[in-house]
Amino acid sequence: MATTLKQATIPPFDTGKINSPLLSFEQFDLPSSNQRILGLPHPEGTVTPLALRPSTPHDSEPDLDTVIETVKYLQAQGGILTKKLAVHGTLLFRGLPIHDANEFSRFAHAFGYKPHEIIGIVVDRPLLAPNVAPANESPKEVLIYNHNESPQVPHAPEYIFFYGHSVAKKGGETPISSSLELFHRAQQEIPEFIDELAKKGILSRVTYKVDKQYAGCSTLKQAFGKEIKDGDDEATKRAKIEAQIARYGRGKYTTWEWTDDGVVLTHRLPAVRTQPGTDLPTLFTGLAAYWKNAQVNGARSNPTQQLFGDGTPIPEKYLERLSKITDEIRVLHKWQRGDVLVYDNIIAQHGREPWEGEQSDRVIMASLFDGDQVPGAYISEDWAQVVQALEG
Repeated sequence: MATTLKQATIPPFDTGKINSPLLSFEQFDLPSSNQRILGLPHPEGTVTPLALRPSTPHDSEPDLDTVIETVKYLQAQGGILTKKLAVHGTLLFRGLPIHDANEFSRFAHAFGYKPHEIIGIVVDRPLLAPNVAPANESPKEVLIYNHNESPQVPHAPEYIFFYGHSVAKKGGETPISSSLELFHRAQQEIPEFIDELAKKGILSRVTYKVDKQYAGCSTLKQAFGKEIKDGDDEATKRAKIEAQIARYGRGKYTTWEWTDDGVVLTHRLPAVRTQPGTDLPTLFTGLAAYWKNAQVNGARSNPTQQLFGDGTPIPEKYLERLSKITDEIRVLHKWQRGDVLVYDNIIAQHGREPWEGEQSDRVIMASLFDGDQVPGAYISEDWAQVVQALEG
């Protein structure tokens, strides 16, 4: 499938400050290990992450209320910060007066997005504050390679916020890479794979069990059981779970099969989607992560299996190549306490590096949101359309 890349219609970020009547967000540079200039199809000179810090008269320390009102003001001016995300993929805010989950929640909500409900969650994320939970509680030795959030299910967030509440002394970085650049590179280097992936999509099979499958994994009740009550019989529990599955709104492209200890869902999904506003193709996937995680983490259980959309296996040589490209286009964010990273999940990938020390040394919190638009379709097939989940 031949594709002509369109130049982004959103202008690149103007260097200097983002101003408001209350305070400004000043751009600053990071070490080259933490920040890079993005390749095509991003506008020339575009960096990721775009690093911002509050700037006040006389360099006085800003209070959280002022920061929040500034974010609301900027978003009211045509969504200034949202537009920056659409170009850079990731924003770093440093030097904010954020010290706990509740303050982080207030900052994230100031952007004006709708909180994302995770239907079919595969990791354990206990609520810490409104729409705030641990990013991932897998053991510290486990690598979580670059991926878009929730590529294995039909309902994914458009925006992800991470807050560094406690940071590891060695390791524990959060990767940043561009899904737009990944598509562009892969289309040039392995065009036959991108053609097949675009035409067939993927079959994503996700296993949910009554009990956790590994440390940090969710249970079936956590994934789909929000309406289950004590005393419900088995038939009632299943009916309530199936009602939650139906909220994906995917019709025949999401099916399920009950097992003795849970349920297996199969989704036909597009791995190539398009960015709203530019129609640029983005590789929205965790394919490289599934391959890389298996190489590094060994026999750790993985509840997700992904195949081509016709049910045939994806050759490992392509997954390995995606991983190598990702290694070349990513940076590792070295956390400072209080940092907030904001990702446009449609065009930017994240992950988690292992760290030394105690599990409790690194505490990163997450807050997920929906945007005004879901990713567009790359091809016209029904299964390739992305829809918002139904209310329920």
